[in-house]
Amino acid sequence: MDNNIVQTELVNDEQEHQPEADKKSVKISLRNAIIIVVIVALAVLAYVYKGLFIAATVNGSPISRLAIIQKLEKTSGKSLLNSLITEKLVQNEASAKKIVISDDEISGEIKKIEDQIVAQGGTLDEALGAQSMSRDDLKKQIVFQKEMEALVADKINVSDEEVAQYIEDNKISIPKGQEAATNEQIKNNLRNQKLNKEATTLIDTLKSQAKINYFVKY
Repeated sequence: MDNNIVQTELVNDEQEHQPEADKKSVKISLRNAIIIVVIVALAVLAYVYKGLFIAATVNGSPISRLAIIQKLEKTSGKSLLNSLITEKLVQNEASAKKIVISDDEISGEIKKIEDQIVAQGGTLDEALGAQSMSRDDLKKQIVFQKEMEALVADKINVSDEEVAQYIEDNKISIPKGQEAATNEQIKNNLRNQKLNKEATTLIDTLKSQAKINYFVKY
């Protein structure tokens, strides 16, 4: 009788402990499965987005994008950083003075540029590609130029008297019938000269007034 009781207790113990072992086994298997899925997912992402980290391979040896960035920073990092700082300063100043460049203005400038390129037998996309630029890059460039012009607009006007003085000082001979076109061309040239001068002055002023912290030295 006692033997039967002992056997029954052993069987009961085994039944009680069996589920615990099964649970642990399931947990381990599930954890391993998750680890495998994560590893596979990372491998797939690394392959799909390998261009984010590797620029090229030479006979299987990789050239990282970081290496290229470091080279570029050494050669043109300073000028590029200064350019980005200038863009940010002009953008902030234009925003502070409620200057907004409309889509129509941008489209109009792009149309002018495109017409000039087409007249020369090319296309806008080809010209942009030659400069490693996209249409979005061109739009940003136009916005910057327009913001700058708006910020110094009151200082870049050219009067007819200035045009006449320029013609006299430089002894320019104008063919008959081309007076209006020549005057307009001279006026545009003088305006661009003023724009360049005033833009440089404005940028110097904005930089002197801004708090710029440099975290990288080139």
